[in-house]
Amino acid sequence: MPEIGFPVEMISGVPVVAAPAEIDITNADGLRAALVQAAGSGPGTLVVDLTRTRFCDSAGMHALVDAHKRARAEGGQVLLAVSGTAVPRILEITGIDRMLPRFGSVAEALACLPAAGTPGPPPG
Repeated sequence: MPEIGFPVEMISGVPVVAAPAEIDITNADGLRAALVQAAGSGPGTLVVDLTRTRFCDSAGMHALVDAHKRARAEGGQVLLAVSGTAVPRILEITGIDRMLPRFGSVAEALACLPAAGTPGPPPG
């Protein structure tokens, strides 16, 4: 069986990790490695694209929670792009949806972040 990869792409200065259709004990370490790689290549905030994911077991959820903890410790956050019904339901049942913000698409997740390189509001 070929190893399933978790590509990391930079979009508007934010790392985005693309997840496959299924995340389970056999590939959760790959997800964990991709999340660590993504965290090291951006400002501490990253997006996990779960829009193609139809199944995610506890090993995958654990990898997401670990990434969240690392990001928070560095002042960042993990945003989830999720579609369908199965994965959102798992996030709700486990309570992870109260910890990790979720959006219907990667574009929606990125839209909630300040633009890279955009200065903050003028001093008041």
